[in-house]
Amino acid sequence: MDYVEITGGITAPKGFKASGIAAGLKPSGKPDLALIVSEVEAIAAGVFTTSQVRAACVDYCRQKLQQKAIAKAILCNAGQANAGTGKQGWQDAVESADLVAESLNISPEAVLLASTGVIGQRIKMEPLRAGIPQLVENLGENGNEAAANAIITTDLVTKEIALETMIDNRPVRVGGIAKGSGMIHPDMATMLAFVTCDAAVSTGLWQEMLTQAANESFNQITVDGDTSTNDSLIALANGQSRTPAITDLNSKNAQTLQQMLTAVCQHLAKAIARDGEGATCLVEVQVSGAPDDPSARRIAKTIVGSSLVKSAIFGRDPNWGRIAGAAGRAGVKFRQEELRITLGEYVMMENGQPLEYDRNAASNYMKQAAQGAYLEEDTVLITVCVGNGSGNGIAWGCDLSYDYVKINAEYTT
Repeated sequence: MDYVEITGGITAPKGFKASGIAAGLKPSGKPDLALIVSEVEAIAAGVFTTSQVRAACVDYCRQKLQQKAIAKAILCNAGQANAGTGKQGWQDAVESADLVAESLNISPEAVLLASTGVIGQRIKMEPLRAGIPQLVENLGENGNEAAANAIITTDLVTKEIALETMIDNRPVRVGGIAKGSGMIHPDMATMLAFVTCDAAVSTGLWQEMLTQAANESFNQITVDGDTSTNDSLIALANGQSRTPAITDLNSKNAQTLQQMLTAVCQHLAKAIARDGEGATCLVEVQVSGAPDDPSARRIAKTIVGSSLVKSAIFGRDPNWGRIAGAAGRAGVKFRQEELRITLGEYVMMENGQPLEYDRNAASNYMKQAAQGAYLEEDTVLITVCVGNGSGNGIAWGCDLSYDYVKINAEYTT
């Protein structure tokens, strides 16, 4: 590991400012409008929901990034998803970008958008219009916390991280914030994540690096199996570290930056899974012995997304049969005679044969994880080996509690 964790989140990289305010978009009166700004034009990349029903901000960003992968600002509103809102929702998105551009004195083409909240509800434009000037006025190099607070909805905690490494004897930083608690099942999820970086990276390469990082992080988490209309991962790299431009993915500098970018995304992804609606613990599934890495990741995500596995973990029931069943239906061929399943330190199956183990101790292992919630000691670890292939994969999720149903049964009421 060639990097260290630092403070500052999205404003840790050089040349970035952020802000967050309560503009009146949420009925609760809590912060609901965030802005991230690069002092100079930045190379922009994005990964978005695969849903056929998409928010206006998703289509807007895709269009802008296809035209020109450069941006200076990201505006995010919380409270209304602006998804399923038709032509007027699109006009609201365009106006939002225009308002930010006017206040920052930049081109609207340099503004990207994100929204989160209730599907089918337009952005409350009157408070947004009034809030933009204040949002711009509050921009600062210490604005990370305010922005992180302004993008959340049902989240119980904010999610942020910043890492630093040295490239050619100069510090290079990657920072990020994210939101997400429910409707999480990426091919992207209601998850939003914003990443900033002060390295200089070529346009196509930055997109390639972000896609790879997403595949090993956000696309490997699940809370409830529901992919959102608004999932967005947007990353800006502004080159203000003054390091040489990274143009070759196989170069040492590119590999160092890729490692750090992936680590930031994985930290945020696990924070989202850890904060799943009603969750009491994080669940990590590690799969080995698959034919290749994508196959291993598919098995891992199927297991961690199984409602039966998630329910058993909430009940502290070491029911390994549910794990085996989920692995078997993942769509990846393997010989059950080679299956090995471990819960924490407890080996439950070896070479396809069930083993005797201490059920009470295994149950207590899961209870202890629940007691460590939000202290990064809350992880229930499941390891599965399906053969002797070279494929390895990890996925993250959470248990399924009574509170998940309560939260979502009352979401719009």
